[in-house]
Amino acid sequence: MSRGLTQPVSGGPERRPHPASVAVVALGANLGDRERTLEEAVRDIARLPLVDAITVSKSIESVALTPEGPDDQAPPYLNAVALVTTRLAPTVLLALLHRIEAAHGRERPAPRRGQQPTWADRTLDLDLIAYGDVIADTPELTLPHPRAAERDFVLGPWLAVDPDAVLPGGGRVDALLENLRESPNR
Repeated sequence: MSRGLTQPVSGGPERRPHPASVAVVALGANLGDRERTLEEAVRDIARLPLVDAITVSKSIESVALTPEGPDDQAPPYLNAVALVTTRLAPTVLLALLHRIEAAHGRERPAPRRGQQPTWADRTLDLDLIAYGDVIADTPELTLPHPRAAERDFVLGPWLAVDPDAVLPGGGRVDALLENLRESPNR
C-alpha cells in the first residue's frame, strides 16, 4: 500500500485528510535569477496536491545572515512569504517544499552530529514558518520555525499579506516586528 499525501513522511497509521489549514512559507534566494526562481517556486507550491489557495507578498531584499550575524560579503537575498491553504500534513508539506528546493538546485548537506546545519548561499530556500496553530518539536519538524520571530524579512512580508497574523506561541506578528525593529541589537 502506498503512503498517501496526507500521511506523515515518517509513516504512521493511516489517517483521513487534514482539514484545510493555512501554512506560512518563507521564500528566499540569493543565487542566480532570484526573482524568476521565487516566481517559479510559487507556481510549484500552487501546483502541489491538496493546495487550495496561495497568497504571496511582494518581494523584499535582505542581507544574508549567518549564526554570527549579517554577512555583507554574500549576495543579498530576495525574500517573500506565501500563505498556503492546504490539506497536506505539515510533515508532507515540508518534504514537498524540500523537493521544490532541490528541483531549483538547492543543495542540503546533512549537518554533522551535534552541529547546526550549514548556513550557505542558496538558489532557493523554503522555510515552513507556521502551520495553522500547530506547535511541534520533533526531529522531522519544528513549528513554528525557531527563528521566525528574529527575522524581519519574514515578519514584514507576512504582516503585509495578513495584518492580523499571529505566530503560534509567539504573539502577534505586528508586535514581534515592532519589537525587533526597536531592538538595539538589530
